[in-house]
Amino acid sequence: QVQLVESGGGLVQPGGSLRLSCAASEITITIYVMAWYRQGPGKQRELVATITTTGSTNYEDSVKGRFTISRNNVKNTVYLQMNSLKPEDTAVYYCTVPRLGVWGQGTQVTVSS
Repeated sequence: QVQLVESGGGLVQPGGSLRLSCAASEITITIYVMAWYRQGPGKQRELVATITTTGSTNYEDSVKGRFTISRNNVKNTVYLQMNSLKPEDTAVYYCTVPRLGVWGQGTQVTVSS
């Protein structure tokens, strides 16, 4: 059974950084588009970043230049490096394989002073 396990969330001050990890099992991430979504308090879930099978990346406008999605094919893990964090980045962050409709359990990111 395909599983995605996120980690790396936490409490960080504005301007700080976090790196989220998404460890995949029972799939090979290189043959799928992988994505990070987030859902803030009282908000709908939104797409944050994607990485294609060729390594091309795309980002939601508000995170461009601050967030970087990447993958480690050996570790079968996708990452989301988040820099210059803002309070509005506070959300539960989810990793997903859109083609399979598989989601991780989410990891909470809170940006607050």
